[in-house]
Amino acid sequence: MSLTPDDEGFMAVAIRLSRRHLGRTATNPSVGCLIVRDGVIVGQAVTALGGRPHAEPQALAEAGEAARGATAYVTLEPCSHHGKTPPCAEALIAYGVARVVISVTDPDPRVSGRGISMLRDAGIEVDAGVLEAEGRRSLASYLTRQTKNRPYVTLKLAVSADGMIGRAGEGQVAITGPEARAEVQALRAETDAILVGIGTAIADDPLLTVRTPGLEAQSPVRIVLDPSLALPVTSKLVATAREVPVIVVASEDVSPLTANVEGLPPSVLPDYRGGTTGLDPSFGPPTRGEISKEQDPNSLAPVSNKSTSGNVGQGAGPQPISPLVEEMPGRTEGGNAPADAADMDSRRAALEAAGVEIVYCNPYHPEILLPALATRGISSLLVEGGAKTARLFLEAGLVDRIQLYHAPVIIGADGIESPLGATDIPSGFAHMGTRIFGADRLDEYERES
Repeated sequence: MSLTPDDEGFMAVAIRLSRRHLGRTATNPSVGCLIVRDGVIVGQAVTALGGRPHAEPQALAEAGEAARGATAYVTLEPCSHHGKTPPCAEALIAYGVARVVISVTDPDPRVSGRGISMLRDAGIEVDAGVLEAEGRRSLASYLTRQTKNRPYVTLKLAVSADGMIGRAGEGQVAITGPEARAEVQALRAETDAILVGIGTAIADDPLLTVRTPGLEAQSPVRIVLDPSLALPVTSKLVATAREVPVIVVASEDVSPLTANVEGLPPSVLPDYRGGTTGLDPSFGPPTRGEISKEQDPNSLAPVSNKSTSGNVGQGAGPQPISPLVEEMPGRTEGGNAPADAADMDSRRAALEAAGVEIVYCNPYHPEILLPALATRGISSLLVEGGAKTARLFLEAGLVDRIQLYHAPVIIGADGIESPLGATDIPSGFAHMGTRIFGADRLDEYERES
């Protein structure tokens, strides 16, 4: 590796640039690219909204003739295959760059190593692995979907000084201050989808959108684990389902259809985001063979309180996750679980008429749901609501990052206890740092690879 003293500095700029479009480039990763000549940046770009054009051709076009003999800094290995756009490696060759510096090689089998080989075969000097840890962090969602066939999962919890995340029977309770809440809005804007349990959806009646002025269009797809179609038709989620997509994950038991394959969910995720947020509609639902493979009992990761593996498919046998008992607290108007088939049909029709997508896939088996989300191009998922929903993903070993906010407020004896605190972070997670937002503290943990 023939690194120069400036390489890490320029790569750090490229990584910061790549973060500008996190959550907004559909199935493609958000990549940053700099074109540098004689120590001066002559071109720079990030993957465009919707995923195309890629960063490299944009940065090269900005540099123009100045790209000849220059160095390109790219956060992800340039693509080498013909897709909906020509290979970025070809563009770098055509513009005559002399050197390419890469942070992370691409695990996509269509690219992995081929982009580097194409550049070197053209006589271009290539150095890879510059600020790789930082690059992998910025590309974590894309890399997780490519290597684990599921979205990168972030669990966010706000905990009071007495260890509570809410107050029973009172709906939403402000635990953190405005500075911390603004940071959460920024996190939502970078995320493809946000998930809560039906208890939170009923008790809090949340919108789960991005409310920061100017970022409203970056609201994530909203997903509710709702086994019995109990989501109130009068809820804010249902009322806004035609503006920002809402997915209800219901039990196969309430499906009006019968699976053709034993154990196969009769409905897989439809193409719900293509027209709204630019996710590539060519990402079709998994084939029956793929889903059957996902549901092979021998492929399900065992579930235990000690589980630390984020990989699906390493268990000797299934350990079903217990239903989230009491996850639906209260009987909000329209929120009662349907009592019979006619009521179920009525509830289903009302939700669908409002624009809600209903997916029949056991809500308590995230190891099946997450790959289904990945097939739709969802690379990042924020689990934000419900103590039992949080515990579900933790026990399944499917949390990649934990954002734990600590606030000085006291909830009291009627509080809902947090499923997690700073003293009981699961093994396998590393503390990545602490940030202060007003009176609140954020501790961030990431799963060690």
